[in-house]
Amino acid sequence: MTDLAYIGSGLGILAAVCAILFGYAAFARARKSDESGEGRAAGTMLTEIGYIKAGVDDIKRKQDKQDERYLETVSRLTAVEQSSKQAHKRIDRLEGLELHD
Repeated sequence: MTDLAYIGSGLGILAAVCAILFGYAAFARARKSDESGEGRAAGTMLTEIGYIKAGVDDIKRKQDKQDERYLETVSRLTAVEQSSKQAHKRIDRLEGLELHD
């Protein structure tokens, strides 16, 4: 073989090795980019879930306050009903006294 053939063969082998190295480098870079994108998507999803959880917690707090107000209103209404019954009994007694006079 001539020197030119050896140089051509050497360049061919060198080109093949370079192609393999560049291919692997591109693959590694793409894999890293994909993992970064997946991490970003997972982080965004966790953030959104956190916002939803905070909203649900806020709704629960408001519901608890509404329940407390409802119970307070019911107890006050019961007291008003009792007072009303006593007032009606007194009025009936007074009307009975007026009829006898």
